[in-house]
Amino acid sequence: MLSYQHIYHAGNLADVQKHALLAWVLEYLTRKDKPLTYLETHSGRGLYHLDAAEAVRTGEAAAGIGRAKREGWFNSEHPLSVALEKVRARYGAETYAGSPMIAASLLRHQDSLHFAELHPQEHAALANVLSPYGAKIYRKDGYELAHSLLPPTPRRGMVLIDPSYEVKSEYDRMPGVIGKLHRKWNVGVIALWYPILTDGRHKPMVDALKKQNLTKSVCHEVRFPAVREGHRMVGSGMFIVNAPFGFTDETPKLDAIFARLERT
Repeated sequence: MLSYQHIYHAGNLADVQKHALLAWVLEYLTRKDKPLTYLETHSGRGLYHLDAAEAVRTGEAAAGIGRAKREGWFNSEHPLSVALEKVRARYGAETYAGSPMIAASLLRHQDSLHFAELHPQEHAALANVLSPYGAKIYRKDGYELAHSLLPPTPRRGMVLIDPSYEVKSEYDRMPGVIGKLHRKWNVGVIALWYPILTDGRHKPMVDALKKQNLTKSVCHEVRFPAVREGHRMVGSGMFIVNAPFGFTDETPKLDAIFARLERT
């Protein structure tokens, strides 16, 4: 859908979970000198200003990354902290890195970066902020891009699939998408983010993914209080295929953080 703009939700609690895990995986992948490929199917604008009227209006960033920073959820050496500080140093204290900027901040010159975004304004903004990093930006359907590039060169790497889920059919579509991508690229890390809503509509999708017996798959979910009365998102999930060694040692740290939120 071309109506979705992430500025209203950038830096929320779902972003904290998603970006903490993304940053950890990317840091792990760069421990080897070998180059890698990184691909996103739904990139957004890449950089967000949390003092913008849209972000202030919803209060989601204040309840998410704002609280994380105030309460020190991540130490300075955590890959997410490293990426966010690089972005703040370059673009200002009130900026927040979306997943493309997190990737661009943590990856290296020898790595290949590919980002798809259909929304015209978001695509233009993304191309502007990522131009110094040598990334390839496509105004193209992200699923089509993934199928055309995989298996990529370099062959090792990661794809992040992060739809808006404005259309309910996205949930039905995801198991098939993930299965096809994994068959084409059986060594790649495939990460799917999804919201957890009060009606539990994500559950059939997750069940279908688990039944495929995908290689080294891990499902991580966190719950959190609704950011405002009537808000339907009460959690966030990541389904990872080919989860790197040590990934399941990282997730309990997030579990502990979000468990405290549920009690407050």
